[in-house]
Amino acid sequence: MLEKESLLEAIAGKNRGLLTTDNDKIAILSIIARLEDRNPTPRPLEARELLDGDWRLLYTSSRSLLNIDQIPLLKLGQIYQSIRIAEAKIYNIAEVYGLPYLEGLIGVTARFEAVSERRVQVKFERSILGLQRLIGYQSPANLIEQIASGKKFTAIDLQINNPNQQGWLDITYLDRDMRIGRGNEGNVFVLTKT
Repeated sequence: MLEKESLLEAIAGKNRGLLTTDNDKIAILSIIARLEDRNPTPRPLEARELLDGDWRLLYTSSRSLLNIDQIPLLKLGQIYQSIRIAEAKIYNIAEVYGLPYLEGLIGVTARFEAVSERRVQVKFERSILGLQRLIGYQSPANLIEQIASGKKFTAIDLQINNPNQQGWLDITYLDRDMRIGRGNEGNVFVLTKT
């Protein structure tokens, strides 16, 4: 698909959006809109086999995610999102790097509920912030397994009980290896299946 190749080319070398100019952003959003118009999965929440699984972020316009890179001595590493349909759970994991032996991790778990054929309401439940070494971080899958088992970590590990900590996400494009979503804060997310 020409638009998909164009999108991958446009976001290549942009470090998930950290290195985009205003003109880059306009061009990328234009390509995304054309791709969304040709979404091969118009009811993505019914395509459980495509949606379920582990995803890696390729591009976002989310300043809250990209601003992690602005913290002194830290650099934003890979960002993952794992969707577990059977449990109605989403796990977001951001790897953070900086000084040697001080590699960090930011993890957020949320419960989701379908409110339309392409929109989910998301309620955040838990936040984990700590050093990868102290947490015993090996991979996103291993961390998710530990979170799901109820493990408490040697980290800032907080339950989120604030009803205002929620939002929604529209899945605007979904195929076997790419997902595009738009969030309630106007952000766009482009992810690839891992």
